[in-house]
Amino acid sequence: MKKNDPDHVEALARGLSVLKAFSTQDRPLSVSDVAELVGITRTAARRFILTLEYLGYLSYDSSGYSLRPAVLEIGDAYLLSHNLLAVAHPHLASLVQQVGETASLTVLHQGRVIYIDRVHADRVLTVNIIIGTSLPAYATATGRVLLSGLTDETLDEYLEALVPESLTGNTAIDREEIRKRITAARGHGWSLADQELAEGLRSIAVPVRDAGGGIIAALNVSAHATRVSAESLPDTILPRLLTAAAAIEKDLAADG
Repeated sequence: MKKNDPDHVEALARGLSVLKAFSTQDRPLSVSDVAELVGITRTAARRFILTLEYLGYLSYDSSGYSLRPAVLEIGDAYLLSHNLLAVAHPHLASLVQQVGETASLTVLHQGRVIYIDRVHADRVLTVNIIIGTSLPAYATATGRVLLSGLTDETLDEYLEALVPESLTGNTAIDREEIRKRITAARGHGWSLADQELAEGLRSIAVPVRDAGGGIIAALNVSAHATRVSAESLPDTILPRLLTAAAAIEKDLAADG
């Protein structure tokens, strides 16, 4: 649906944009903050904020407005409504036991990866990622795996609209180089990111496919660069990742 579609409800879209603005910040926000982040007037921002406060999604103190636990109901509804999570979680837990590193399950949404499940190993990583975390797809192994499942036309549209940022010295910001890495993920059936999202973080990912062969999620293992080399990941972690993904696909087919 496009913005000028007659079925598009602009007020609802803006209200959700206001709610989403809070998820991008780690501090309370003022009305002016929200207006600037969303690109609306202060008057409109105040009306949306007060409505969300009335509904229990926001609260106010002397520091500003903050999210309330009620927003978790929205996320929980998604998590409970998809059998992918129930099917995949035991395999993530088993994978972590096997490799001793953190494993995650992600999906693609509007050019970003969303973490929908994560099982932590008892080891320190350089980034704090939790369920619901959203990261730029072009800079992650799971993102490139998910992007590799797009049609050529949709991938072209993604790259044309992309404004990449250099997150580390290893982050690819040239669109053709990003395309090259996505194409490599499509051809190999996996992708490796070596300190592209954060210094010290290496990750390798594989797709999870539905019965028709479409990529519906990506499964990855992340490790600190001091513990694993980029060269070792395809030999040590990739085979177990592929086995776990295949097991998830098999259970999804049986469950469906």
